[in-house]
Amino acid sequence: MSTDIGLHTEAPPPGAGPGGQLPSRSRWRHPGVLFALGCALAALLALVLFVGVGTGSTPPAGSDVAPGIDASAASLLDLNLLNGHDAVVAKDFTLTDQDGRPVSLDQYRGKVVVLSFNDDRCTDLCTLLAQDIVVANRDLGSMAQHVVFLSVNANPFYPGVASVRAWTDEHGLGGEKNWIFTTGTPARLKAIWKDYGAYVQLDYENRTVVHSTELYFIDPGGRERAIASFGTNAANTSLYAHSMAQMAADLLTGSPQQRAVGGPSTASPSQSDSAVGAQAPLFSLPIVGRAGGDVSLASLRGRYVVLNFWASTCTACVAEMPHLEQTYRDLGTHVAFVGIDVADNAGAAARFAKQVGVTYPLVSDDSGSVAGAYQISGLPFTMVVGPSGKLLIRHPGSITTGQLEYLLENYQPSLATG
Repeated sequence: MSTDIGLHTEAPPPGAGPGGQLPSRSRWRHPGVLFALGCALAALLALVLFVGVGTGSTPPAGSDVAPGIDASAASLLDLNLLNGHDAVVAKDFTLTDQDGRPVSLDQYRGKVVVLSFNDDRCTDLCTLLAQDIVVANRDLGSMAQHVVFLSVNANPFYPGVASVRAWTDEHGLGGEKNWIFTTGTPARLKAIWKDYGAYVQLDYENRTVVHSTELYFIDPGGRERAIASFGTNAANTSLYAHSMAQMAADLLTGSPQQRAVGGPSTASPSQSDSAVGAQAPLFSLPIVGRAGGDVSLASLRGRYVVLNFWASTCTACVAEMPHLEQTYRDLGTHVAFVGIDVADNAGAAARFAKQVGVTYPLVSDDSGSVAGAYQISGLPFTMVVGPSGKLLIRHPGSITTGQLEYLLENYQPSLATG
């Protein structure tokens, strides 16, 4: 689990609303605060042609659209555009980056800045954002040189440059030239949190934090133009990254056509059966290594279900599977797990599962038809299906125990393992 204390173990502050959200001074300053801490990685391995899928949820009240952002993408980002008097000049600050260099917000005038507040000891939620940034840079292409992902340390217990540097390297951002993770004295960090309305709750006994998850989109003129948030939605990596990249690109000069980014665009459930918010495609598949047995998704209705697409020939799957097994052991009596072996040799899959010690059900999708129905972009790929059969999470690439437990516990706090 994360070194941070998550939604399940920290009580929300006084006055918090449903889901632990803080009451807003105004909608644009606190756009749906999600308490969390840690964060992730993940590699996309090509296997099945990816058709655009999306959030499929109704945009929340106040969500806005931009030139390249439709209602589904706005919902995914929990986006709030700032216009007129709301589009204030972002307050400048000077801190030290992961390489020990002094940096200020104002030095990035002329570029789009995506400002976040991240815990440099995080192992679940913030790591999901880290993965999104890597994919967003790929989607931005040449436009990435005009965008800066600037983060302020949200953990005053670990304010050293070495801590933000280690976190950067551990979570795949060391090679991203436009990633800047800044830190400073605890007093200076707290002053910046206050300036931006970022919520940070400190646990002095355990030296951990709970923090809000705003993203501030700042235009080349230095004005705040939009606020978004990242939470469980950030686990839908390819979709969230695409939407985040598009929002940043929308603030650059040039025509909308010139600002189009790569990656899969969002879609509503009516447009794709495998979109987030749609009913997950049903299947019944034979159990690996067991003659005559099978597992059907319909039989698991009423429970949260983790679907993990994998193959014994997939290196990332081999490294990931122990994390799935640990999560199953932690939560398996309350959450159903199904490993879907895609286009693999049944004997090799059975031998691999025995070697790893997997105890949750593994089924064989030897034709790849179920993988195709779910429109996975590569292996590994993890889905979370809700008790009513709706698809809640699409997570391409590897996932860790900390990340998966965070996501599940956020939907059902009673699953907390402590």
